[in-house]
Amino acid sequence: MTPNHFAPPRLSLRLFAVWRRNFLVWRKLALPSIVGNLADPVIYMLGLGYGLGMLVPEVEGVSYIAFLAGGTLCYSTMNAATFEVLYSGFSRMHVQKTWEAIMNAPIALDDIVAAELVWAASKSCLAGTAILAVIAIFGFTASPLALAAIPVIFLTGLCFAALGLIMTALAPSYDFFMYYFTLFITPMTLMSGVFFPQNQLPDSVRTIADLLPLSHAVSIVRPLLLGQMPQQAGLHLAVLAMVTVLAFWLALALTRRRLLK
Repeated sequence: MTPNHFAPPRLSLRLFAVWRRNFLVWRKLALPSIVGNLADPVIYMLGLGYGLGMLVPEVEGVSYIAFLAGGTLCYSTMNAATFEVLYSGFSRMHVQKTWEAIMNAPIALDDIVAAELVWAASKSCLAGTAILAVIAIFGFTASPLALAAIPVIFLTGLCFAALGLIMTALAPSYDFFMYYFTLFITPMTLMSGVFFPQNQLPDSVRTIADLLPLSHAVSIVRPLLLGQMPQQAGLHLAVLAMVTVLAFWLALALTRRRLLK
């Protein structure tokens, strides 16, 4: 790594042309993609919500399935963004050499990486909005305040897309991504209040959990779905934004080192 790799991102509106290219490719298989992103979290939410909900009457003053809805929404958004930049993004960068082909046009690598970031966030926001609609149909939202969760979903998608792009820049093959899921995504999911309240965790684990980006997303989205204003919403949004900026900068530096030789 050299200082040039860490130069500030130089972005232009051309990134939206790359975003549009990704959208047009995805549009051909839009319906199976949406159904795939929708089915898994909805099955988990309904299965665990109604199954464990029979054993756990209330969690933090609401039914377990209503508690689970907010965590499931954030979890599915994280997964959609992560899978897009890891598997589809890696294919475009390394396997199909799509990024190199695009750079033959007057488009810089910085714009391509930024387009991948925004595209993954857009796709995850679409998946998250579809899940939010299902949650609303089943009556697990308490007020129109739940609509305020949509921009938070997009920011959450940006955050995890940026983190995933770091792995994409480092990965030698698809197998590398299993380490990311096993050592980071899965433990974070279990510690971030998706399936149970964080106050059930030991104090030492809770301290770590409070630093995780998924915890901040859940802390905003769950109250919104329950018709409440989140506490310290500004802090949670600031953490998600800061992680997005720093992770994207690092991902861009690593991608420059890998591709600009």
